[in-house]
Amino acid sequence: MIETITGLDALRERVRGWKREGLRVGFVPTMGNLHAGHYSLVMLARQYADRVVSSVFVNPTQFGPSEDFTRYPRTPAADTAGLEGAGCDVLWLPTVESMYPFGVELASKVHVPGVSAVLEGECRPGHFDGVCTVVSRLFNQVQPDLAAFGKKDYQQLAVIRQLVADLQFPIEIIGGGIVREADGLAMSSRNQYLGPDQRPRAAAIHRALRDMRQAHLDGAPRAVVEAQARAQLEAVGFAVDYAALRRPDLSGPDDGEAGPRVALVAARLGTTRLIDNLEF
Repeated sequence: MIETITGLDALRERVRGWKREGLRVGFVPTMGNLHAGHYSLVMLARQYADRVVSSVFVNPTQFGPSEDFTRYPRTPAADTAGLEGAGCDVLWLPTVESMYPFGVELASKVHVPGVSAVLEGECRPGHFDGVCTVVSRLFNQVQPDLAAFGKKDYQQLAVIRQLVADLQFPIEIIGGGIVREADGLAMSSRNQYLGPDQRPRAAAIHRALRDMRQAHLDGAPRAVVEAQARAQLEAVGFAVDYAALRRPDLSGPDDGEAGPRVALVAARLGTTRLIDNLEF
């Protein structure tokens, strides 16, 4: 039976009790409105931990001025049932007041330079500062041995890894694979915003990523790979923020350079912004 905890003292006492028993604690932070991708992270954490905590907190500091914090869907009953089914032991439900005791405007902020500045960092200024600030606070509250993050947010995972290494959090970071719909669309809470005419077209993102991979393997220059993907997405109605081919550290590779790659896309269909990536 999952236990829901809303007070920090009670959470810390529960985790301390587990650790006194020598148990390993896993953590999966979320913003709620959960789907199979989130639950797969709980099950992944369960493979490496004896107990799993998942948080649901819609973090106001990672929403930009044009992004509606109040519009983000809240589905607490369904989230609780799904987390229990996935094997979560504790649902941590902090309030905005407990997360930011001096208020959002006076909150201490965490900034990870470098990897946070490109791609999403360019399109959503301040977003990763909000992510790193809340993740740091959650790590301090839960004090887990490991934490699981989804690879769909590829750049976020890279930023979190750098944060943990730089601030020397004693936490192992595990990346969970992307969970997709039958047509290849990456599962996301934002998918529900897609209209019936938009939903079939949304799968074009995954096709574009696969085509980027093939074009790169065929020897096409990076600029050509990226331009073709952008045109492919625009042809079905997307407004493209970026279609990028990068090294795993998100730097730009030279043409003809060997090594692993990741293709990343962020694009809007109507008012819905979707992101996805493909490693190869």
